[in-house]
Amino acid sequence: MSPGYRAMFASLRVRNYRLFASGQIVSLTGTWMQTTAQDWLVLDLSDNSGTALGIVTALQFTPVLLLTLWAGALADRLDKRKVLLVTQLISMLLALGMGVLVVTGTAALWNVYVFALLLGTVNAFDTPARQSFISEMVGPDRLPNAVSLNSATFNSARLLGPAVGGLVIAGVGVGPAFLINGASYLAVLAGLFAMRPSELLTGRRVERARGQVTEGLRFVWGRRDLLLVIAMMSVLGTLGMNFNLTLPLLAKVEFDVGPASFGLLSAAFAGGALIGALIGARRTTRPSARWVLACAAAFGALECAVAFTPNFGIAALVLLFVGLAFIAHNNAANARVQLGTPAHLRGRVMSLYMLVFLGGTPLGSLIIGPISERYGPRAGLLIGGIAVLIAAAALAVARMRARKRPAVPAEREAPADRAPAATGVKS
Repeated sequence: MSPGYRAMFASLRVRNYRLFASGQIVSLTGTWMQTTAQDWLVLDLSDNSGTALGIVTALQFTPVLLLTLWAGALADRLDKRKVLLVTQLISMLLALGMGVLVVTGTAALWNVYVFALLLGTVNAFDTPARQSFISEMVGPDRLPNAVSLNSATFNSARLLGPAVGGLVIAGVGVGPAFLINGASYLAVLAGLFAMRPSELLTGRRVERARGQVTEGLRFVWGRRDLLLVIAMMSVLGTLGMNFNLTLPLLAKVEFDVGPASFGLLSAAFAGGALIGALIGARRTTRPSARWVLACAAAFGALECAVAFTPNFGIAALVLLFVGLAFIAHNNAANARVQLGTPAHLRGRVMSLYMLVFLGGTPLGSLIIGPISERYGPRAGLLIGGIAVLIAAAALAVARMRARKRPAVPAEREAPADRAPAATGVKS
């Protein structure tokens, strides 16, 4: 085995991470099947309404806005593995419940709204715990590799899930896709149960106290390097990543294709993201701010290009490169934030990171959804791409101006993971 290949999969030599990744690939494949089914169900129940898709998206991500910062503080206090066991179990029960409603023919649009809100509430607690749990499994040295492999796992599922989901919907209907997703959670639950807690690098546990959320916000506010990444992610997450709205409409309204072909559009995006994740898995150092902004600009330009594609095949091809640019940006941003944050603050800082990424989606969906319904999905894609391009250019200018000032000591490479607070202590 070549050194490059070994470096690409270094984190899989850690047993706990290997169990985690194995469970995730199964569970996330089911999740993407369900996402495809949910989008198609909403379009069927609402007579192809982009506004209805926007409402579902807003309901699913609004809890992130309201709860994620508090959930991040909770993740720094509690055993993250146990938090994930609870959140994954509840997600499984929700998927099974929604599947039963659809299979029995009793599902209405309001049922989907309630399901989306409940699932979003669970995800608000799951996401910061899951993101910060990665470093506990592999440690700081393997963190950039683990982040990339995590993205590869996610996008392998995103590649397979919508394609299989489209075939399931076309063959046996929407309801079985929800039920299959519910069953898929057994894999991730089994992986979490099989882990060895003694091998987790937990750092020092944070005691409950007042002002813990504020402490995390103050830390980020004092770090110019982290602020740049989070600002860029806020624009990309709010206006750039609304493909759950634009791609179903692009497939059904613009290209007049069925659910199986719609799944292939999502799969094309995921295929590019998977390629980007595997390329990024070779990285062993903290990514630069310049690389984060360059990847964001490439994403924005390519999203604009999708808006001008004349047919389904070319749209799928361009989406392959959109996925590659997106994951290159996302992995670099994630690793840059985690490696610049002390272990005892990582849950709170990652909750802020995920807040601007996922929490901006409800706001963006309420903008992009009605625009896409009235003017077409191409307009929604164009607005998102242009917004990301403008933000990347503005932040690049701000960074160049800031570099002319005296250096800020807090921006030295990965200070947090060399601090005593971040030293791994076996639980």
